[in-house]
Amino acid sequence: MPVQPTPASAGYAAPATGYPAPQSAAAGAAQRPANRPVLLASGGAARVSTATPEGDEDETPVAPVITKSAPPWLISLLFHIALMIIAALIVVPQMFRPQVEIEVTNVYAEELGEQLEDNMLDFASLDDVVMEDPALTMDDLPLVDDPLATPPVTEIELTPNTSMSELAPINIGMALSGREAGSKKALLAAYGGNATTEAAVELGLNWLKKNQNKDGSWSLIGPYRDGGGTENRIAATSMALLAFQGAGHTTEKGAHREVVARAWSWLLKQQAADGSFIPENISHHHHLYTNAQATIALCELYGMTENSQYREAAQKAVKFAVNAQAKEGGWRYQPQQESDTSVTGWYVMALQSAMMAGLEVPSTTLSGIHQFLDTVAADGGRRYHYRPGSHENYALSAEGLLCRQYLGWKQDDARLRDGVARLVANPINYSDQNVYYWYYATQATHHMEGDAWRKWNAVMR
Repeated sequence: MPVQPTPASAGYAAPATGYPAPQSAAAGAAQRPANRPVLLASGGAARVSTATPEGDEDETPVAPVITKSAPPWLISLLFHIALMIIAALIVVPQMFRPQVEIEVTNVYAEELGEQLEDNMLDFASLDDVVMEDPALTMDDLPLVDDPLATPPVTEIELTPNTSMSELAPINIGMALSGREAGSKKALLAAYGGNATTEAAVELGLNWLKKNQNKDGSWSLIGPYRDGGGTENRIAATSMALLAFQGAGHTTEKGAHREVVARAWSWLLKQQAADGSFIPENISHHHHLYTNAQATIALCELYGMTENSQYREAAQKAVKFAVNAQAKEGGWRYQPQQESDTSVTGWYVMALQSAMMAGLEVPSTTLSGIHQFLDTVAADGGRRYHYRPGSHENYALSAEGLLCRQYLGWKQDDARLRDGVARLVANPINYSDQNVYYWYYATQATHHMEGDAWRKWNAVMR
């Protein structure tokens, strides 16, 4: 545990190791105030000049003159005053010296010189999250005149007997409660976080804050020099909010709560009556990607705040996601039209966030995802393709394995162990900027915990 010395008393400065030597008697008069006495040099006999105006001098030693002319009681008084001053200089610093207590504990870090803040998880101190009973509001889908808009989808009724699949775990790790200040500190220590990683996160959040638009949104194309070529403010704002909320900031608490509140004020206005977040005047390839990202952020916000004003909007977003699922079991660019692993991964994360927040998700939706993943799996579920019969790569395999984790595969599942081990053997390579792979592999190895996460995190950090 780092030692925090008790601060010194107000107005008192701790004494130095030694005391300054007397100023030399040879110091020039121009360097001293006129009213400051000349210090007597140690070991020498200073003399008082009795020079006459004509220049004749009669130097007489000072000490004998003072001794002979002063009464005995004055000599005694001066001696005792000097003695008291010396005693005070010895005793007073001891009285006011800060009391420092050092507590020594064994704290182990992964690398030399990197001590973690804590090495114990105190789960008993964490408050239980109480979820309210869901209240669904069904809305009719609007007519669509824009050919680029989302086509109508067939609604699936969400009923209690089809909700909360047994395939899905209730929580992954500490779920949303791990972002609270108390549990966050323990989790940082347990999973290899430190002051350096937290400083990096804060730098990123401050950059986002600096580049937030006045209306609360963010842009993909500017005002930065290296922006993207296509504008999608709903996607940009959703991903920025995921960063802030991931660090524990919401509309109600955190140092960046005003930034988050402005962003949600803008983003909630972009939600359509059917619950979707579909950007206008943009390629249909963006539609369901964007919607999933906004749905994740909204479900997280409701789960973290438990504020009822966000519940209806979040459940409507989940309802749209469920209705947009294709017959194959996944999602792609348009509702109910084909499936691919890339888009499906975002919806698995959205539905997992919804369940962690206590929102309704049909078990049939989750089992359908398993069926789709089976069609794109290779090597018994250790690797994954983009679509049935298409290419396979590390990014898609990491995404597929992460989906399996969210849907209930245990850490001791041989397919999961082998698949994650393959990811760890292909760590982050900063000369090959594959952020898509890093994003999914980091989550998969983190949920795997143990040696897999330690090895992956050592390179990433």
